[in-house]
Amino acid sequence: MEPAVSLRDLVKTFGPHRAVDGISLEVTRGLIFGLIGPNGAGKTTTIRMILDIIRPDSGEVRVLGLPAGGARDKVGYLPEERGLYRKTKVLEMLEFQGAIKGASLAAARREAAGWLDRIGLGEWKDRKVEDLSKGMQQKVQFVGAVMGKPELLILDEPFAGLDPVNQNLFKDVMLDLNRAGATIVFSTHQMETAERLCREIALINRGRIVLGGPLAAVKSRFGKNSVLVEYDGDGDFLRSLPGVARVDDYGGYREVRLRDGADPQALLRALVERVAVRRFEIVEPTLHNIFIEQVGEKPADA
Repeated sequence: MEPAVSLRDLVKTFGPHRAVDGISLEVTRGLIFGLIGPNGAGKTTTIRMILDIIRPDSGEVRVLGLPAGGARDKVGYLPEERGLYRKTKVLEMLEFQGAIKGASLAAARREAAGWLDRIGLGEWKDRKVEDLSKGMQQKVQFVGAVMGKPELLILDEPFAGLDPVNQNLFKDVMLDLNRAGATIVFSTHQMETAERLCREIALINRGRIVLGGPLAAVKSRFGKNSVLVEYDGDGDFLRSLPGVARVDDYGGYREVRLRDGADPQALLRALVERVAVRRFEIVEPTLHNIFIEQVGEKPADA
């Protein structure tokens, strides 16, 4: 079976700016795939080429075994830039979106009403879009993307601007759709979200893939040279220790990234000499720290 998405040597320029610079990747069917990277890295441009919204300068795109644009009726899409018909009633707008995917108006109405009930907007179905909050509008647009049971669902920054309750709602819906057989590609620069949901990732920076593959394999490549530590006392000295590459402070604990060849036991000895250690755990680095190492502190050009 062909991959859900196959990209070969994609290049896209806008004037002097090369937004996508030779990207190649495959998305295995049935997975949740994370397209991660900083703002301006080329994620949205790549997605638009997958969807045949824009054409690459060179390279090949195949979606569900077909050339770009050949599987539109099997693909759902939530764009990064949200856009709804503000003067239209919510249910009527979703009926229209279902109809352009090939459903009858009656079937689209039933499906849309069911989704609105599920996401807590059933009472708003006869209100105009402009009466809804931004978060509620985003939920409506999400329903528009998932209607018709797409085989491939592409979500561009789906969690941006949502409160934790609605982020959890979107997460549950995504998992249910994936269990039902949908392949999901979503872009994000929220590494914790990608780490929780994705089985495969591609990290894009400045228009190129800098690492990718199964998440477990990506993390294992960076070894177990991160240490989670909790302690009572002043730990500012950590950054000055010779074997420490970086320290990320999360308030209740710190994640210490060791240099290659550094001895974790030396770190433990230094800690117990100065603070009361409550936790010391050697772990794989988080995707957040891998992201920082690969991309650096400076964001990509916008």
